[in-house]
Amino acid sequence: MATPDPSLLIPIIAFTLLGAVLSMAAGAIYLLLPEDWRRKTVAHLISLATGTLLSVAFMELLPEAVAHARIGERHLVFATVLGGILLFFVLEKALIWRHAHGVDSHGHVHHHHGLRHAGPLVMVGDTVHNFLDGVLLTAAFVADPKLGVVTGIAIIAHEIPQEVGNFAIMLESGFSRWRTFTLNAVSSLAMVLGALLAWWQMPLLQANLPFTLAFTAASFLYISIADLIPSLHRGVTLKETLAQVFWIGVGVLLVTTLQHTHH
Repeated sequence: MATPDPSLLIPIIAFTLLGAVLSMAAGAIYLLLPEDWRRKTVAHLISLATGTLLSVAFMELLPEAVAHARIGERHLVFATVLGGILLFFVLEKALIWRHAHGVDSHGHVHHHHGLRHAGPLVMVGDTVHNFLDGVLLTAAFVADPKLGVVTGIAIIAHEIPQEVGNFAIMLESGFSRWRTFTLNAVSSLAMVLGALLAWWQMPLLQANLPFTLAFTAASFLYISIADLIPSLHRGVTLKETLAQVFWIGVGVLLVTTLQHTHH
């Protein structure tokens, strides 16, 4: 592969910083809003993130991964997606086992001895996740700047509601508001570190680009189907369902519009 344009590093860093700033700002502002307002709008954020993640995975990442793979390696691209989904399942199961006594099956936090582990565990998991998001963003930009843009937007779209949830769990775990904000700010900067490390190890990244893109798609698919969509099923009225379909559609339309704009 040809050496990537060094100017690509500018939008890569811009998206990682934008993702960190927006997710932190959303988490901080969201906690200041009335509880009733938070409860009514969180499903809209999750629906938008669902539509965005699914669209980027199916319409951008997977086609790009296949295009960059050698003919004999294309079946390995889909094997990577399958392996990635199974890996995320095992990791999430381990997370559930680790603090099963602190959070019930509906995601509600309870105040007893197991709870104190939930906050630190979420913090560690989120830091690793942000680091990988940075690596994946660099991979997407190296494959195609247009793909980098839509991948960056998808990352930001799911980071915002996720960050809101992290704030709530950490506060319930006994962290102060200031400590919660500070630790999440440090965690968000791990995305920048991941992007830079991937850029500095460019030959290794390029050699494995189809599989990195496929792994990114697996991540987006798993988050959407295993985490986001099940939470939307709690809204069972026709009004809630229509609103969810509308915001999922907005996410799909956003990706489709960006796709045609950058062609």
